Amino acid sequence: MPEGHSVHRIARQFARHFVGEPVRVSSPQGRFADGAALIDGRTMTDSKAVGKQMFLEFDAALWLRVHLGIYGAWDFSGSITQDATQRSARGRMGQTNMTGTDPDAAPDARTTVVGGHEASLSSIGAPRRTRLRMAEAEKESVIDDAALAAFPPEPVGQVRVRLLTERAVADLRGPTACEVLDAQGVQRVIDALGPDPLVDDADAGEERMLARIRGRRVPIGLLLMDQSVVSGIGNVYRAEMLFRARLDPHVTGAALPDDVIRDLWRDWRYLLGVGVETGQMLTMDGLDEEGQRAALRNRADRHWVYKREGLPCRICRTTIALEIAAGRKLYWCPSCQAGV
Repeated sequence: MPEGHSVHRIARQFARHFVGEPVRVSSPQGRFADGAALIDGRTMTDSKAVGKQMFLEFDAALWLRVHLGIYGAWDFSGSITQDATQRSARGRMGQTNMTGTDPDAAPDARTTVVGGHEASLSSIGAPRRTRLRMAEAEKESVIDDAALAAFPPEPVGQVRVRLLTERAVADLRGPTACEVLDAQGVQRVIDALGPDPLVDDADAGEERMLARIRGRRVPIGLLLMDQSVVSGIGNVYRAEMLFRARLDPHVTGAALPDDVIRDLWRDWRYLLGVGVETGQMLTMDGLDEEGQRAALRNRADRHWVYKREGLPCRICRTTIALEIAAGRKLYWCPSCQAGV
């Protein structure tokens, strides 16, 4: 399931290529035809993410709410540019080195700081149509395809919603939620969510998260995945944050000192920022130049415990454990994470 950084990156793609443009909205699959008709032809006026939820605003104060869930993905096509820093990794993040720099250079040489310039997805020279799939960041891919000369391309597969401007198209597949809401409906959804470090004031968000964990007799490993407690944390960030804090995932919220909860919020702010900047859930600090290159290329070199069950802990060499908690896989080190 996409975690918070992925959804924020998708929202930025819409802000860059769709906001301010009239948009033709259709449902090639047919399952969202009524909803599409409500916003078809309207101008997109805003794009934002809160945790794992994304909201696209159209004039007349109508919003398209999308929650990708486990199987959802957006495919972008047309004259589009990549979200800042998405080219920072090779392999799963992109099929080619789009910047024209040395592919073995240090990550910073190929990484664009968020808010800086963005390179085109098309090749240097005459623009070519390009496709970009954005879902869970581990599966993000770029396809520079000369066959996309015809625009817009025909929908492929079960496309729930197609958003089309003169220059760009976005196809939505397999979402858990897809609906048109008014402003009050959007606010009700947001009110039910926990704080998001990229949306909420840092101090106010910290207090909200503290209030929603303090006194709860629920394991912290479950609370961090509860989107009403804090927004955007999924299975990867949950496992990694708990290891970074050396917290036993079974300790309840009620047993945690306030300063530990505050530290979790601050670490989530930090990791979310890194995720949005690099497009990767990079959770290991203090890596040298070679380690950074390896981490950006390969998930196996980027995490402390996630998907490392049966392998020795990177710190103490204890075997990383795997268990099922509320239907999701939980990875942790029984030695490093032995206490509060």
